[in-house]
Amino acid sequence: MRTKIAILAASFVALSAAPSVQAHAKLLTETPAINASGTAPAQITLNFSEKLVPAFSRVMLKMVSMPGMDMPTPQDVTVKSSVSADGKSLVAVPAEALDAGKYVVEYRAVSVDTHTVKGTYMFTVQ
Repeated sequence: MRTKIAILAASFVALSAAPSVQAHAKLLTETPAINASGTAPAQITLNFSEKLVPAFSRVMLKMVSMPGMDMPTPQDVTVKSSVSADGKSLVAVPAEALDAGKYVVEYRAVSVDTHTVKGTYMFTVQ
């Protein structure tokens, strides 16, 4: 009986001592910022609280309007999406300079604990 209690106690201590293993990635900052308006960014950077799995994490970009006109269908913008060297940032580099208009950033980030975080936000290029 004492052996079972000792094993149970040791298991509890081991599980409670590793909270970082159970943590999920959270979006900390983004550049350009949510609803920002300014010059065309050379890249889009999303910084997370945990390391990401490159094979399953990506950024997509869509243009949703241009000055003076709304687009009935968002236009996909070609970007090269990658995870930074430290593993905690998603970076998207547009293939061409972004034209003036409104853009939607869509991201999917899978952290090393296999938890998926998805989201969207907008910014404007003037």
